[in-house]
Amino acid sequence: MRVLYINNNGGGFADYVNVDENTTVEKFFKQKLPSENTEDYLIRVNRQPVPRSYVLQENDRITVTPVKIDGAGINL
Repeated sequence: MRVLYINNNGGGFADYVNVDENTTVEKFFKQKLPSENTEDYLIRVNRQPVPRSYVLQENDRITVTPVKIDGAGINL
């Protein structure tokens, strides 16, 4: 099945990708960002926060955004 994957990490990109039936959000995240922790990202499906166990559906829109961007701090 096909979902729209929007990766807001770094330069960011959006593309349709194929995923297996019954793929959870957590499994999808681990496939796309295997060296990252889910706790460091805000993951939404169709613009809504979802639990890790949410099973992706055809034409879902999954967005992955880091909660902290390196180097974005302000030094006073």
